[in-house]
Amino acid sequence: MLWVIVLVVVLVLVGLFFLLTYNRLVRNRNRSENAWAQVDVQLKRRADLIPNLVETVKGYAAHERGTFEAVTQARANAVSAGATGDPAKIGQAENVLTQSLRSLFAVAENYPELKAIAAFTNLQEQLTATEDKIEFSRRYYNGNVRDYNTRTQTLPSSVVAGMFGFKPFAFFQADEGDREVPQVSFSSTTPPAGPPPANPAAGPPTA
Repeated sequence: MLWVIVLVVVLVLVGLFFLLTYNRLVRNRNRSENAWAQVDVQLKRRADLIPNLVETVKGYAAHERGTFEAVTQARANAVSAGATGDPAKIGQAENVLTQSLRSLFAVAENYPELKAIAAFTNLQEQLTATEDKIEFSRRYYNGNVRDYNTRTQTLPSSVVAGMFGFKPFAFFQADEGDREVPQVSFSSTTPPAGPPPANPAAGPPTA
């Protein structure tokens, strides 16, 4: 009878191990998914700001067509990547978008009169704040993913993860320094290469 008692105790302990490990994996997975949702909100906010920013600068530098097309295409690619839900693909597309935005701000520096346009400075401030939130959310997401992936890949919790189909998450990577939005200083006194718009006081067209 002793062996029966021992067997029952072992089965209970094994059952408790599976139950506790499963619940912990679920909590880790849910935290990772929630963290990604926060990243996604900020990425969509960023995408929403870009069209008005492009239109504002375009009013003063319409001849810089290549830069505007590059930003617009990079934004479209980022939105398409976002629809996949794959952080690896989204990270690559967002990095390209950030680089294109740097080119846009480089163009804006050649037009000091933009400094007087509240719409432009307000959009730049909003974009900078959004980039800060993206970086914070990215770090929070990657931290949760690291903890979750560690549990799914190390013994003994990896046994439970494999049995119940817990898959690892991809990290959301950003190139070094890419999350920093350049600030336009307007320190150059070089006159703009193109003519100003007919109504400089007008803000960007409403979306």
